[in-house]
Amino acid sequence: MAIHQRYADAIMDGEKRVEFRKRRLADDIEVVWVYATAPISKVVGHFSIDEIVQGTPQDIWDRFGAVGVIERTAFFDYYDGSDTAVAIVVGSAERLPDPVALNEMDPRPAVPQSFAYLSAAAAPALALA
Repeated sequence: MAIHQRYADAIMDGEKRVEFRKRRLADDIEVVWVYATAPISKVVGHFSIDEIVQGTPQDIWDRFGAVGVIERTAFFDYYDGSDTAVAIVVGSAERLPDPVALNEMDPRPAVPQSFAYLSAAAAPALALA
């Protein structure tokens, strides 16, 4: 999942306990690998999913705004024109000791625009990092 560096660091540090998205992940996803966007442009860690909650932007803000590490204005700007908001509740997060560039993975996944499903073949490269 592509996440701006500020928010990726906050997730890895345990400060940000929910990730906001416009689209829901598949129900069978249990772990999210965090790709910190430029200037880092590397997979920096992963987190387990405790829960995925869908609702209106207002409902999601009311429930999770205090733990989302995003300003109210930025949150509602992100959801402008959307009827649905998704909150991915972060379980345990673990930072990789050595972040992994996508070109170091085999097979090399595409840079995720929002998120991408990682093949089972690519996951061991991250687990060894």
